[in-house]
Amino acid sequence: MGIKRGTSLAAIAIVVTMTATACGGDDKAADTTKPAAAVASQAPVADPYGADPAAAGATGASAAKGAGQLAIAADGQLGSVLTDSAGFTLYRFDKDTAKPAKSNCDGDCAKNWPAVAAGDATAAAGMDASLLGEVVRTDGSKQLTVAGWPLYRFAKDTKAGDTNGQGVGGTWFAAAPDGKKAAKPAAAPAGAGQATGALTVAKDPTLGEHIVDGNGMTVYRFKPDTAWPMVSKCEGDCVAKWPVVPPVDKANAKGIVEKNFLVLDRPDGKKQQTVNCWPVYTFTGDKKAGDTNGQGVGGTWYAVAPDGKLITAP
Repeated sequence: MGIKRGTSLAAIAIVVTMTATACGGDDKAADTTKPAAAVASQAPVADPYGADPAAAGATGASAAKGAGQLAIAADGQLGSVLTDSAGFTLYRFDKDTAKPAKSNCDGDCAKNWPAVAAGDATAAAGMDASLLGEVVRTDGSKQLTVAGWPLYRFAKDTKAGDTNGQGVGGTWFAAAPDGKKAAKPAAAPAGAGQATGALTVAKDPTLGEHIVDGNGMTVYRFKPDTAWPMVSKCEGDCVAKWPVVPPVDKANAKGIVEKNFLVLDRPDGKKQQTVNCWPVYTFTGDKKAGDTNGQGVGGTWYAVAPDGKLITAP
């Protein structure tokens, strides 16, 4: 059905005050990227199907159409939410089935919850493209699925980022990139994840030696960033997908170059570790230690060598 892998990335340029004067770049920044649509706070909806879909207008989410380039939006309440190319939230229905894939939303239900047409969907960055599929509906049309779950929009979502369909009737939920119900991850216990404040070196068969955090998660650099002056150009939606690496004590940086191992004070209030003056990040698309799903995303994100340089080729 023409589904293919694709990448998208959000980035908003910002200039950051230098924290040191000893930084010097060894490679130059290049590309820029477009910011993904931010997801707004959800609004409660009491009835199981919502209002008359005509109220949303033909230009809103009520219009049945394909998804185009999928994106992953970060929502403060729901975590990672799958959206279409226009930023509209995509939903799944508890009364459907995934194995086998089957839609049980027809008639009035389908008027309020338009099926997402299959045919032009492209996987979002950090998403497993093999999860994309399609199911034939009772009217013969083909509907996009993720991990077997049919996807829908909601007629009362009238602008990008709306999540008015979340929890409607206790059966409708925003879809996560893996096809599950979107849910904010539980807070990590003290001392877990980046709170360990550690960096070390791991060896990957493809990338070779590269920096990982205290949990073994791959560390990345963003090409548009600069080391002199020390500048991060990843903010807003970008940082939601590419969290900054917090400050790490040199004693906990095993095998990492100590030259210009500085902390960046960002305008958003965060403090970010740098390696040889280059700001470093992790990627929400990496789900377990050893994942390198961020490598090459958008032609701007790359794993980091122990000396702070980009690893741009296997």
